[in-house]
Amino acid sequence: MDLDGGAGNNKRVFNRLGTDSSKNQKVCFHWRAGKCTRFPCSFLHSEPSQPSGSAASSTANGSGAPKRFADDSGFSSSAQRRGPNFKNNHNNSWGRMGANNKVVRKTEKVCNYWVQGNCTFGDKCRFLHSWSLGEGFSMLNHLDGHQKLLSGIVLPAGMDKLFTGSKDETLRAWDANSGQCTGVINLGGEVGCMISEGLWLFVGIPNAVKAWNTQTNQEFNLSGPAGQVYAMIVGNGLLFAGTQEGILAWKFNAVTNSFEPAASLKGHTLPVVSLMVGANRLYSGSMDHSIKVWSLETLQCLQTLTEHTNVVMSLLCWDQFLLSCSLDQTIKVWVATENGNLEVTYTHNEEHGLLNLCGMHDLESKPVLLCACNDNYVRLYDLPSFSERGKIFAKQEIRAIEVGPSGLFFTGDGTGFKVWKWAEPVATT
Repeated sequence: MDLDGGAGNNKRVFNRLGTDSSKNQKVCFHWRAGKCTRFPCSFLHSEPSQPSGSAASSTANGSGAPKRFADDSGFSSSAQRRGPNFKNNHNNSWGRMGANNKVVRKTEKVCNYWVQGNCTFGDKCRFLHSWSLGEGFSMLNHLDGHQKLLSGIVLPAGMDKLFTGSKDETLRAWDANSGQCTGVINLGGEVGCMISEGLWLFVGIPNAVKAWNTQTNQEFNLSGPAGQVYAMIVGNGLLFAGTQEGILAWKFNAVTNSFEPAASLKGHTLPVVSLMVGANRLYSGSMDHSIKVWSLETLQCLQTLTEHTNVVMSLLCWDQFLLSCSLDQTIKVWVATENGNLEVTYTHNEEHGLLNLCGMHDLESKPVLLCACNDNYVRLYDLPSFSERGKIFAKQEIRAIEVGPSGLFFTGDGTGFKVWKWAEPVATT
């Protein structure tokens, strides 16, 4: 479709000086959008002056009002033209810049020149000069130091230190108040995952899990895994680890002051990459596209869920629901039926594969879901509506998300990690 009048009208030249008031002069659609590149252009690059007389008050359809492309505000009416996405979306990113009323279309891409500190377009740049889109949250800081992708961020409860693990085979400690790196530990293997539970910090690396008591600084090496440790979770007094060969479990023996092997859960045919505990159940997601439900009491498999068609990357318990995300570009919401089995009650579709789910509440106590995708975006959704709250952008995939106190949260990619905070709710009178 030719929005400028059709290829057959290319030879028509409108009188731009207004000397021929009998002609229906047409304003250039691309000029109105601020992006006409034709010179000379066959259409007007200014709003036509309002002619006087009866001829000016008549239109092609015989009505008394002149034909218009926009309402009195200067914006196109949604009934006539709804913008490039053809949806009634009032939260689009069209805007008017400066006194010349040039319209700039903001794309959902961060300006590379802005990142380097030398963009000369300022507010007129078509690309974002921000690492996020959306209201109600903002970035506080960006900390770097790792040389490769972050695979874990942990802020233990009651501590003023934050820990990060990376594919660069190091664990770093950060002062939560100053943001300064206070220590680096070389682990001798890529960090696959990290969690904290009480006083304990657990780090999964190839062929082992390392455990630190953050109060006594005691270090333990939990042997048993073959290959990379992809996920860990604590439930019913056991530490579970998802590995290339299934799920391993350890129990801490206070008498011997050591972690002892407790169980090995077999059933998945490919590595286990995600774990979650809830409702006295252990949930495991695998590269074999399935989710298995295990009893925390007997450690027996109760159910196998096979609705995903690709790797199940992350699991999350929210309220009475289980949420799962996959490289198949879907988030599935599971609910228990009367017989106790889980079934899908809702499927949310994305345009890219999903890597990680994290849930938190904003400072108005509204539940928010953070979804990291493999297009280097994190999307924020209200629950349970899945209405979008905003987006966070990064240079590389975001594999690590951590929730902190007082509305803080953290995202980590290959350039370091960013600190974000939800805004205080606006007081109403």
